[in-house]
Amino acid sequence: MIDTLLMPFQFPFMVQAMLIAVLVALPMGLLSPYLVLKGWSLMGDAISHAVLPGIVIAYVASLPLALGAFAAGLFCAIATGFLKDNSRIKEDTAMGVVFSGMFGLGLVMFVAVETSVHLNHILFGDVLGTTWRDIGETGAIAGATVVALVIFGRDLMLFSFDPGHARTVGLKVRLLHYGLLTMLSLTIVGGLQAVGIILAIAFLIAPGATAFLLTRTFRSMVITSAVIAVLSAATGIYLSFFIDSAPAPTIVLVMSTVFVMAFAWSQVRDAGMRRSSG
Repeated sequence: MIDTLLMPFQFPFMVQAMLIAVLVALPMGLLSPYLVLKGWSLMGDAISHAVLPGIVIAYVASLPLALGAFAAGLFCAIATGFLKDNSRIKEDTAMGVVFSGMFGLGLVMFVAVETSVHLNHILFGDVLGTTWRDIGETGAIAGATVVALVIFGRDLMLFSFDPGHARTVGLKVRLLHYGLLTMLSLTIVGGLQAVGIILAIAFLIAPGATAFLLTRTFRSMVITSAVIAVLSAATGIYLSFFIDSAPAPTIVLVMSTVFVMAFAWSQVRDAGMRRSSG
């Protein structure tokens, strides 16, 4: 029985897959509460789709794919902000226009370029094909994101809750705005190998949304979100071995299941509190 349960850890590719999944999940789990409170769920979706043309251009130019993806993600974020600030278009509309246009451009470019990289690996990740170089790059991105959140976490929290008050107390709101976008782009780039550009949004939103239902303070929300992301990533990789499924969708399915359970528990908790107060 024990040998069967430990079987996934006997294969190096499974250990590497679980390691990179955890390295992806940690920064995304820490960043998720800020996006949930800021209402940037669609921004994460927009940037994750918009990185595709950057990946294609980087491939053609023989540059690191992560560099092209990061540049395209930043361009998407800046273009969205420019459209919102210089027109009557609302931010969610600008996001929809920019990310759909970028994603369409990326698909056209990908078809036009001869490449040995399979489109499914870009869209849905290739976590079982992870190399130690991929793990190193993802670990560097995770480390940079975690350090930035530790240093600027309090300022970003105030900016996420009330940008107007953050500006009043002297915080550089525009710098925080683009700093948060930069970290968002970095974490998406870090997750390309593990979950691809389609499923990255689940990593960025589900842990924070689940933690929001379970906690009452922002600090506990951030910690809970990170724990949920890491455990879901490890559990998804582990379960995919036994049920013979694709790892990335299995991770997302685990996160979705945890969210449903948290929602059900919050409903029972709130109903009990209403009865006790009544």
